[in-house]
Amino acid sequence: MNARQRLPTAAGLFLRTTRPSQWVKNLFVVAPVLFAKTHTAQDPWIVLRALLAALVFILLSGAVYVLNDVLDAPRDRLHPMKRLRPIASGALPVRTAAAGGGLILGGGLGGGWFLGLGFLATATLYLAINVAYSKGLKEVAYLDVALIATGFVLRILAGCFAIGLAVSEVSVFLVACTFLVALFLALGKRRAEMDTQNGPDARAVLDRYRRGHLDLALWVVGALTVGAYAFYTFSPRTVAYFGTYRLAWTIPFVVLGIARFLWLTRNVGEGRSPTEAMVRDGWFLLNIASWAAVVTWAIYGRHA
Repeated sequence: MNARQRLPTAAGLFLRTTRPSQWVKNLFVVAPVLFAKTHTAQDPWIVLRALLAALVFILLSGAVYVLNDVLDAPRDRLHPMKRLRPIASGALPVRTAAAGGGLILGGGLGGGWFLGLGFLATATLYLAINVAYSKGLKEVAYLDVALIATGFVLRILAGCFAIGLAVSEVSVFLVACTFLVALFLALGKRRAEMDTQNGPDARAVLDRYRRGHLDLALWVVGALTVGAYAFYTFSPRTVAYFGTYRLAWTIPFVVLGIARFLWLTRNVGEGRSPTEAMVRDGWFLLNIASWAAVVTWAIYGRHA
């Protein structure tokens, strides 16, 4: 294979390393523009700023995945699925991956600068936390999943800053819901990994978890997520801002989403991640789409 043929192959392998299947997580960056009804009514163009913000986080999270795969390659080779990743398998040279990672990192930070100091600071903090996670904090049980959840909160806050929301305008309940649902997903992923052959060898922190504790934590955090979301929909501030109680109609979709993910944690199959399975699961995606449709109707639909 000559150099001209190798270039598209390397590009495809690098793209796989940035985890396109995980880009959906960066919809959290766009979420604030959906709920910022007053701001979008005054300036519909902020939707483009929200989309640019999501692109920035796709680039930054992609750079983090590249770093993580470079550092984790020896362990990944012991995992039934992760051993097939481009870096772990040797298909993508480390030097090529590092160069590509540096390129998208620079592009992400450049886009962050365009979106303002608040957004850039939040994006940089997100990057720093993820580097610290990859460098060793992922070996600390429960702190590892808390840091993952914090990353989602930073996505929400960055999305708020990208569209010009002040800190005082950010709903505490919305931030709490984000943290809890992300914590729930991370705990579910750890629970599924414990049932994987060579799990502790592929991820050392699993030795510090217990199945019973994770099962209890999943149920507790799942219940707290539903409770926090319900409080958000019924809170006087939310009702006053949107002028309706109709957001309460979206609570059943949250309950169904929690229940479906619990099912996926036990039924994804050997070596598969429930967080990856959920973005391919028809029922889960239908539920998310239905939730988004009802939220849009509740916020922007004509009130009686």
